[in-house]
Amino acid sequence: MEITSDLRIGQVVKSKAGRDKGRVFIIVEIVDETYVKLCDGELRKVSKPKLKKIKHLIIYNRVFEEIEARIEKNEKLNNAYIRRLLEPYNIQI
Repeated sequence: MEITSDLRIGQVVKSKAGRDKGRVFIIVEIVDETYVKLCDGELRKVSKPKLKKIKHLIIYNRVFEEIEARIEKNEKLNNAYIRRLLEPYNIQI
């Protein structure tokens, strides 16, 4: 999957390349066909999301509809809230 038509805002993804390899993020914006903006509430805050190519991501099926709804309504997102949502995905093996 290397196009954004299969992705949604609020979807959980994991980086498979770059300095952030292995980190889990939430998609907060779909920029174009190959790029998305991601945040994790820790290193990448909601105020400064990371621009990343889709081909460098592992896509999870989990989508947080509440994130999608908040972004569509232009409501503020809280970094602590994002961290709390991603906590189950950050288990170190």
